Amino acid sequence: MWRVVDDAAHDSADESADALSSENALSSEKGLWGLFSPDADLSWQHEALCAQTDPEAFFPEKGGSTREAKKVCARCEVREQCLQWAIDHDERFGIWGGMSERERRRYKKARSQEQI
Repeated sequence: MWRVVDDAAHDSADESADALSSENALSSEKGLWGLFSPDADLSWQHEALCAQTDPEAFFPEKGGSTREAKKVCARCEVREQCLQWAIDHDERFGIWGGMSERERRRYKKARSQEQI
Protein backbone atom coordinates (compact mmCIF):
# COMPACT_ATOMS: atom_id res chain seq x y z
CA MET A 1 0.00 0.00 0.00
CA TRP A 2 1.22 3.49 -0.88
CA ARG A 3 1.16 6.36 1.55
CA VAL A 4 1.05 10.05 0.70
CA VAL A 5 3.52 12.05 2.77
CA ASP A 6 2.68 15.65 3.53
CA ASP A 7 6.01 17.51 3.74
CA ALA A 8 4.52 20.27 5.90
CA ALA A 9 3.16 17.73 8.39
CA HIS A 10 6.49 15.88 8.34
CA ASP A 11 8.42 19.11 9.08
CA SER A 12 5.94 19.94 11.84
CA ALA A 13 6.51 16.51 13.41
CA ASP A 14 10.29 17.11 13.32
CA GLU A 15 9.82 20.49 15.01
CA SER A 16 7.62 18.87 17.67
CA ALA A 17 10.29 16.25 18.33
CA ASP A 18 12.94 18.98 18.62
CA ALA A 19 10.73 20.96 21.03
CA LEU A 20 10.16 17.85 23.13
CA SER A 21 13.89 17.16 23.21
CA SER A 22 14.53 20.75 24.33
CA GLU A 23 11.79 20.47 26.94
CA ASN A 24 13.35 17.26 28.30
CA ALA A 25 16.72 18.97 28.53
CA LEU A 26 15.15 21.87 30.41
CA SER A 27 13.28 19.57 32.76
CA SER A 28 16.50 17.78 33.67
CA GLU A 29 18.19 21.14 34.32
CA LYS A 30 15.33 22.36 36.53
CA GLY A 31 14.65 19.00 38.06
CA LEU A 32 11.87 16.56 37.34
CA TRP A 33 8.91 18.64 36.06
CA GLY A 34 10.04 21.48 38.28
CA LEU A 35 9.27 19.45 41.42
CA PHE A 36 12.84 18.92 42.50
CA SER A 37 15.64 21.38 42.27
CA PRO A 38 18.78 19.83 40.78
CA ASP A 39 20.65 20.35 44.03
CA ALA A 40 17.99 18.60 46.13
CA ASP A 41 19.31 15.46 47.78
CA LEU A 42 16.88 12.76 46.78
CA SER A 43 19.29 9.87 47.23
CA TRP A 44 17.09 8.64 50.05
CA GLN A 45 14.52 7.58 47.45
CA HIS A 46 16.86 4.84 46.23
CA GLU A 47 16.82 3.35 49.73
CA ALA A 48 13.03 3.53 50.14
CA LEU A 49 11.38 0.16 50.65
CA CYS A 50 8.22 1.38 48.93
CA ALA A 51 10.16 1.51 45.66
CA GLN A 52 10.41 -2.27 45.91
CA THR A 53 6.75 -2.77 46.83
CA ASP A 54 3.41 -2.61 45.05
CA PRO A 55 2.62 1.13 44.80
CA GLU A 56 -1.12 0.49 45.13
CA ALA A 57 -0.61 -0.31 48.81
CA PHE A 58 0.56 3.28 49.34
CA PHE A 59 -2.44 4.82 47.57
CA PRO A 60 -5.45 2.90 48.91
CA GLU A 61 -9.01 3.63 47.85
CA LYS A 62 -10.93 5.99 50.12
CA GLY A 63 -11.71 4.03 53.27
CA GLY A 64 -9.21 1.31 52.28
CA SER A 65 -6.66 -0.14 54.65
CA THR A 66 -3.31 1.56 55.12
CA ARG A 67 -1.99 -1.25 57.31
CA GLU A 68 0.27 -2.95 54.74
CA ALA A 69 1.86 0.32 53.60
CA LYS A 70 2.51 1.40 57.19
CA LYS A 71 4.16 -1.97 57.92
CA VAL A 72 6.57 -1.35 55.06
CA CYS A 73 7.23 2.21 56.27
CA ALA A 74 7.91 0.99 59.81
CA ARG A 75 10.86 -1.07 58.49
CA CYS A 76 12.15 1.63 56.13
CA GLU A 77 15.46 3.34 56.90
CA VAL A 78 14.49 6.57 55.12
CA ARG A 79 11.07 7.02 56.68
CA GLU A 80 11.94 10.41 58.21
CA GLN A 81 13.25 11.86 54.93
CA CYS A 82 10.14 10.59 53.15
CA LEU A 83 7.82 12.14 55.72
CA GLN A 84 9.69 15.43 55.61
CA TRP A 85 9.52 15.51 51.82
CA ALA A 86 5.75 14.90 51.89
CA ILE A 87 5.24 17.66 54.45
CA ASP A 88 7.51 20.13 52.64
CA HIS A 89 5.69 19.50 49.34
CA ASP A 90 2.18 19.39 50.82
CA GLU A 91 1.61 15.89 49.47
CA ARG A 92 -2.12 15.25 49.70
CA PHE A 93 -2.38 11.64 48.62
CA GLY A 94 -0.97 8.36 49.77
CA ILE A 95 1.10 7.06 52.64
CA TRP A 96 4.41 8.88 53.07
CA GLY A 97 6.79 8.26 55.94
CA GLY A 98 4.24 5.96 57.55
CA MET A 99 1.50 8.59 57.73
CA SER A 100 -1.70 9.18 55.82
CA GLU A 101 -2.62 12.63 54.53
CA ARG A 102 -4.82 13.23 57.58
CA GLU A 103 -2.06 12.14 59.96
CA ARG A 104 0.44 14.42 58.18
CA ARG A 105 -1.92 17.38 58.53
CA ARG A 106 -2.26 16.73 62.28
CA TYR A 107 1.50 16.28 62.64
CA LYS A 108 2.22 19.50 60.74
CA LYS A 109 -0.34 21.42 62.83
CA ALA A 110 1.09 20.07 66.10
CA ARG A 111 4.63 21.03 65.01
CA SER A 112 3.56 24.56 64.09
CA GLN A 113 1.81 24.98 67.48
CA GLU A 114 4.94 23.81 69.29
CA GLN A 115 6.97 26.52 67.57
CA ILE A 116 4.66 29.28 68.77
